[in-house]
Amino acid sequence: MATTLMTFVRRDVGTGLAAGALAGILMASGGGIGSVGASALSAPERSGDPGTTRVDVKLVDFKVEPSRSTLKPGVYTFVAKNAGHEDHALEIEGHGTDKRTQALAPGESANLTVKLKDGKYEAYCPIDAHKQMGMKTELTVSGTTSQGGGTHTAEGHGH
Repeated sequence: MATTLMTFVRRDVGTGLAAGALAGILMASGGGIGSVGASALSAPERSGDPGTTRVDVKLVDFKVEPSRSTLKPGVYTFVAKNAGHEDHALEIEGHGTDKRTQALAPGESANLTVKLKDGKYEAYCPIDAHKQMGMKTELTVSGTTSQGGGTHTAEGHGH
């Protein structure tokens, strides 16, 4: 009996666990889709906050690189990650909005939740003269943009 049970576990359960682990790894890595254009194919990520959409923002020396720069009106959680070698922060300004994260040391992240309405917003690093050194970008919010089908890209930001 013990030999039969061990054979079953090795043959059937072990294979199932390995297949499940492989499927999980593939799902976590994007299912084999290359990094070029992969973000344009996926639906917007929901943040942990109910009713908000997540936008990842990479802060590097001296650029602001959002995962999306064309948005629909709504509430967004910008997840700012300092991927540079100096302290940085993220500030979003326009149409009565002026919010920022705390200063982030290299490797640190912070969330910034902002309600955006139609118009153009500036996203930049407010530390020292980083904005003047080119560490800024523009976000366009419009109620007429399409949310699906891979139409959103980060035009002009090297993506």
